[in-house]
Amino acid sequence: MTTSIELLLVDDHTLFRRGLKALLEQDERFTVTAEAGDVGEALRCLQRRPPQVILLDNHLPGVHGVDAIPALKEAAPAARVLMLTVSENENDLAAALQAGADGYLLKTVESDQLCETIVKVMDGESVISPEMMTKLVAVFRSRPSAAPAAAPVTATVAVPAGAPEPLEAPREPAPGVGLLSPREREILLLIARGDSNKLIARELDIAETTVKIHVQHILRKLGLSSRVQAAVFATSQGLA
Repeated sequence: MTTSIELLLVDDHTLFRRGLKALLEQDERFTVTAEAGDVGEALRCLQRRPPQVILLDNHLPGVHGVDAIPALKEAAPAARVLMLTVSENENDLAAALQAGADGYLLKTVESDQLCETIVKVMDGESVISPEMMTKLVAVFRSRPSAAPAAAPVTATVAVPAGAPEPLEAPREPAPGVGLLSPREREILLLIARGDSNKLIARELDIAETTVKIHVQHILRKLGLSSRVQAAVFATSQGLA
């Protein structure tokens, strides 16, 4: 990588931001171009110099991080948004993904994993902490499976009252499933398990670039836009 990835840190805890900045800038792949303690300050930073990746906390004063994602995306359309938060609430996760977050990590993440995740998000991957992926899948598994005969192909996830608008997932087997090759089905199951491309490549003994190509084919055939949606799809269809 010839140029470093420019980052905006959005967190209301000054000491945490300073520590995170010091940690990230030990890695030559990253440059922290700005810091913000709330959404208003973050938007002003975006006007001055849009970053490539925004590391966004959820529990901010005033407007919460998940609620600010649309405004941040509008102010910096090319920026990727990676949630970095203590919230393990599946409703916060659903809201973040629905709003367009490109990843969701807990602050308990190891530093090397955080760095690798930033790179993956920058490369277009959607990454979720394994603990949160399990919760997301559990939401789909717990919803009623019965559906009216005249129900449309897509249906929303059943979440507690007052929760944010849920993600959509197919209810009936979609035509695209039959288009998947045996290898693509195998990779889809590993995605649903929460495995990264690197882990999938290692398990199947194939190149990571080959995995990326398969993932692209899977998403296109299923009409999905991210591996997170693919994981939810596999679970909702009873494939995982």
